[in-house]
Amino acid sequence: MNESVALDRETGPAAAGEAARAPHGDDKAMLKAAASLTRDLNVARPAIYWADMLGSALLGYGALAATIAAPSTLIGVVAGLVAILALYRAGSFIHEITHVKPNAVPGFYWAWNALVGVPLLVPSFMYEGVHNQHHAKTYYGTAEDPEYLPLALMHPWTLPVFLIAAALAPVGMLIRFGILAPLSLLSPKLREAVVAKYSGLQINPRFRRPAPTGEFRTRWMIQETAASLWAITLLALVATGNIPLRAFLIFLAISAGVMFLNQIRTLVAHLWENDGEPMSVTEQYLDSVNVPPPGVLPALWAPVGLRYHALHHLLPGVPYHALGEAHRRLKSSLAPNSVYFDANYRGLSPLVARLAVSSWKGR
Repeated sequence: MNESVALDRETGPAAAGEAARAPHGDDKAMLKAAASLTRDLNVARPAIYWADMLGSALLGYGALAATIAAPSTLIGVVAGLVAILALYRAGSFIHEITHVKPNAVPGFYWAWNALVGVPLLVPSFMYEGVHNQHHAKTYYGTAEDPEYLPLALMHPWTLPVFLIAAALAPVGMLIRFGILAPLSLLSPKLREAVVAKYSGLQINPRFRRPAPTGEFRTRWMIQETAASLWAITLLALVATGNIPLRAFLIFLAISAGVMFLNQIRTLVAHLWENDGEPMSVTEQYLDSVNVPPPGVLPALWAPVGLRYHALHHLLPGVPYHALGEAHRRLKSSLAPNSVYFDANYRGLSPLVARLAVSSWKGR
């Protein structure tokens, strides 16, 4: 593994787990504690899901409208930033949808797709199945993982390209749903390519998605049809002047901001230091990142439980609103030299610096 800069980890109880960490195998004490201490936390609370998602979406769309109607540049910029943060939070519930048990939050699946997924052209079928494969113990960090690239081991120019691609994603989604999806109905070969290459929120360019089957295929088709109709309608309204070009460009800019912010969060969700070999559960945990309190900013750039990403890899069934309590329990119960503390970091900047220096020194 490439040399990288030292990072300031969370102090508390200690960060001394480095010396105790084994290069392979699992920390059975940590895994046992994680399972036993959090059994009562595996229940989603519908009221929290609904209030959080609806409030975030309402604030986001309201701020988007305020950005378009802003009487000054300053007000427009402030409103735009609020719109990006709020819609990013609302959109982050796509992650919960892939993990929450069916009907655990009745009606939430279709409501989220109708209010957030389709309007932002990121319907949940693009994440379902893809993200679950990222959590498969034998796939994580390998070439079969759709959400993993060894960024710390790649060329330094990979990092800015990684971010720029996200900023261009809204245009790509308009092309995917507004042009490629309808055209693919006329060409089986094009349809095969659209499903395999352009139907997943993945970062591994080698990943090819299989065609959907069964009940999931029905959900996929409903969402894709809705997203295509929305994209075609939006483009038609802009082309005919019914939606001013300025308003459309602001919508694209806000969407790009949401995607860009999510990509920055993705950049530090893991250390990205695996070279493709299978990893133990503990190694997967240590390659992932928690940014727990007392930091405040992670609540903005890693919302809906994403600040506990490493813990989520240990406990993927714990709903986002219970991850903070799970962290507190483990923090107070585990020995000071537990490797649990080695995945806890202070903030965004040192993680980005570590990744940048690792990629630079690796080349």
